[in-house]
Amino acid sequence: MSTSDDLLKSLAQGFMPQEEMLEVAPRKSKLQIGIPKETSIQERRVPVVPDAVAVLVNNGHDVILETGAGEGSSFSDKDYSEAGATVVYSTEEVYKANMILKVEPPTLQEIDLMQHGQLLISALQLPIQPKNFLKKLMAKKITAIAFDYIKDPQGMLPIVSVMSEIAGNTSILIAAEYLSSLHKGQGQMFGGISGVSPTEVVILGAGTVGEFAARSALGLGASVKVFDNSTHKLRRLQSILGQRVATSVIQPKVLEKALKTADVVIGAISSTVGRAPIVVTEEMVSQMKDFSVIVDVSIDKGGCIETSEVTSHDAPIFSKYGVIHYCVPNIASRVSRTASFALSNVITPTILDTGEYGGLETMIKSYMGIQNGVYVYKGVLTNKYLAETFSLPYKDINLLLMAM
Repeated sequence: MSTSDDLLKSLAQGFMPQEEMLEVAPRKSKLQIGIPKETSIQERRVPVVPDAVAVLVNNGHDVILETGAGEGSSFSDKDYSEAGATVVYSTEEVYKANMILKVEPPTLQEIDLMQHGQLLISALQLPIQPKNFLKKLMAKKITAIAFDYIKDPQGMLPIVSVMSEIAGNTSILIAAEYLSSLHKGQGQMFGGISGVSPTEVVILGAGTVGEFAARSALGLGASVKVFDNSTHKLRRLQSILGQRVATSVIQPKVLEKALKTADVVIGAISSTVGRAPIVVTEEMVSQMKDFSVIVDVSIDKGGCIETSEVTSHDAPIFSKYGVIHYCVPNIASRVSRTASFALSNVITPTILDTGEYGGLETMIKSYMGIQNGVYVYKGVLTNKYLAETFSLPYKDINLLLMAM
């Protein structure tokens, strides 16, 4: 057959009806989600609220909840059971699920209850983790995901952002509380009224916490000064607030002058790695007004004020140089019901996507945002910072996924 005949034949075949090629959808995966009761006395949040449980159950997933897990956020066992969850009275029973969902990282005792090859989704809280924490997870071939490191499609950290919003707003409400005479403060109403000078608020840090603290303080009528070493953040803050507030880079003499007349100081200096830098010295605090209030939100990362010491929700304040200090880590847990809804709004879609994608492995491969939160994958440490901090071996998550 000639070359021209071959060409005609191939063209004819090209116009013949062809078998339609349909995209093969990933097979959905049924998940078994265990939600244990938080054991830390500081933690009152729950990772998913009853409404979210109903959505998970209606999508074919099983939710196993330890009795009392929602009490800290005013959710009863009945609320969860009516939403479709199975309420159990044994912690060991919850840890038989193939996925464990928590707010706080598990304790060493809780890791002992975990099954080999289990999936853990919780916060990471790097500063408080002992070396044994990682070693135990690795020995049990756990896949551990830090929900506070999961990124959204825009590259943001949604859990961190929403908890920062809550902490910023709540820090102002806390300050207002401790300015009042009821808590042996100076008896001042936060904000101001006609004919009376407004409350002077100094905010250290122009990130999300600082932004929402400034919003709340301005809304109550306070005079606000914001300090940050990033002029970009300061310009962004003024643009977002829609009004001019006094701003400054952190210069010791300028900051010291502002602190001397401040009624409230909000510490909101962020740090991507390690502890927060100290920007307010003990000498500066000693020159502040009696009964002024410091709320050091940065205490989660060591605090940005030299006189700060970790306190608890049960004993939240102490006084030094006549200045009231509020230094409770995890401020969001103070408004646990609101914080639980916020957590649930971010975590629930992630779990649903995991089921839709056909399981965790496919989800991690397909979604870069999840990859950013994985720090142990099937017992292999995948976070370089953790590996260097604790002198442990690690492998890049992308190399592990390529080998699958």
